[in-house]
Amino acid sequence: MNIIGIHHVTAMTQDAADNVQFYTEVLGMRLIKKTVNQDDTTAYHLFYGDEVGNPGTELTFFDFPDAPPVQKGVGSISTTSLRVKNDRALDYWADRLTKFGVNYEPITQFGGRQVLFFEDPEGQRLALISDENNTGVKAGIPWDRSPVPTDYGITGLGPVKLTVRRPESTMAVLKFLGFSVKERIAPLVSGQEDLIVMEVGEGGTGAEIWIETRTDLPMERQGYGGVHHVAFRVKDEHELRQWIARINETGLPNSGFVERYYFRSLYFREANGILFELATDGPGFTTDEPIESLGESLALPPFLESRRAEIEANIKPLNTKRR
Repeated sequence: MNIIGIHHVTAMTQDAADNVQFYTEVLGMRLIKKTVNQDDTTAYHLFYGDEVGNPGTELTFFDFPDAPPVQKGVGSISTTSLRVKNDRALDYWADRLTKFGVNYEPITQFGGRQVLFFEDPEGQRLALISDENNTGVKAGIPWDRSPVPTDYGITGLGPVKLTVRRPESTMAVLKFLGFSVKERIAPLVSGQEDLIVMEVGEGGTGAEIWIETRTDLPMERQGYGGVHHVAFRVKDEHELRQWIARINETGLPNSGFVERYYFRSLYFREANGILFELATDGPGFTTDEPIESLGESLALPPFLESRRAEIEANIKPLNTKRR
């Protein structure tokens, strides 16, 4: 029962087409799966990742066209970081983001690593983080057909920042999952409390959570430009079911076993209201599509396939065919 690291982060967008354009053409990630939100099939669920969407590389989006913008606050996943190979890659990214008119902050030293903070066009809070000195969870492999050269490509998810009022409550749940406190690091904004860095498994960039304490903010109200949940990696279904039994023993309300087809899951909220997921490393995204054409067609798991005509009639067409 070992949590391996970050599995994926799921955020929200108001415009699927613009989202695809930014994450594939500007950030150079591969759209590895175009499917629907299994709990609301009128919404797309878009998965971006490395060459095949290896676990730990997936940034995903629910498309909710009628959603309001996020109202930022506590009880939130407030920054998602994306790994790159080294410090030199960040210099490339500063130039690239400038070229595309993306708002970003100068490269800075943060927590012993070089980091470039930026936002997507909807205000999604992101960071590029260097793996120059990383040891720990292995990175993914950038897609060789990306508009970004593979030497500079995004290799996966890095640390995820949680902003909460009561850090002890969040820390207790993370410790239950096997995380431990690695260090405390000075905040980016003077006058705030130090960030608490927790890590799990082999540690390193792909297995860290940053906890930010803020008592001056309201509760976050979710919307586009915000994050819905963060998922942690478990090896397989056997280990997931062990986790389900253990969590049930605590009395913590949870979803129970959920079949997502591309992986299996469990969902629950920690005490500050942030939604956590445990997700298995497999079966993976090549289960129903060949590697060469991942993400080009609307993929539906077998339990939704009989509803394809209905689903396609109620979702806005989205062309993701590659040239």
